[in-house]
Amino acid sequence: MPILNVNGREVHVQELNPEGKETLVLVHGMFSNLSVYYFHIAPVLATTFRVVMYDLKSHGLSGRVAEGYDLNSMSEDLEGLVDVLGLDTFHLAGYSFGGLIALNTALRLEARIRKLVVIEAPDPADEKARGIIDEYSREFLENYVKNYTDTTHVRMGKRQLERNHRMYEYLFYQTSIRRDMQRENDFFIRPELRALDRKTLLVYGDTSNCLDSGRYLHACIPGSELATLSGDHNLPVQEPELLADRLLTFLTT
Repeated sequence: MPILNVNGREVHVQELNPEGKETLVLVHGMFSNLSVYYFHIAPVLATTFRVVMYDLKSHGLSGRVAEGYDLNSMSEDLEGLVDVLGLDTFHLAGYSFGGLIALNTALRLEARIRKLVVIEAPDPADEKARGIIDEYSREFLENYVKNYTDTTHVRMGKRQLERNHRMYEYLFYQTSIRRDMQRENDFFIRPELRALDRKTLLVYGDTSNCLDSGRYLHACIPGSELATLSGDHNLPVQEPELLADRLLTFLTT
């Protein structure tokens, strides 16, 4: 199911272990794509779960969209996808800005969420935390190219590299993504966070600039668990196997 029509837009979707009894939906961060999970993390999780990954709008192979990057719009995209897939209930995990999307979606669809994992979600009000998304997007792109070559044994061609760079240029300069992210400055002080009644795992790097965000969410979300792994904001690239094992333990116990 590489391309699905969701809310009138093309969404690139990949899944592993489609016969799994329970489904886990993975949400990547801004300026990346589903490959942040696909190469190393999703295969571990797929030993137990049906794993669904998708490219956010204007990312990867999904359709380009100029506006609608605020959390509610992004959650509406996710809600549309799980409806198209016929998922009544599911586990949900998100990384970086995808962690905010996952958390916001859990507030909107609490009854349908089994367990929630938030990985390195930044405080939208923290300019320093927002800035590292830009910084680590460059590291992600470098590792994406390396993983593509290692996995397919094909060196990514010049045209494909240029296409990826054009995608990032489009997001940075031709969409409302930065403006919409700034509109979410009050997300961490929303009272609904303190009423969230779902088992929640918060995962942050022990040297991450976002670790204080994780500590704050841990204090806000009742019964949440905060796990720190060796690394900074780019945990899925730096420690994919360790991260996958931590998620699998949480989701299966």
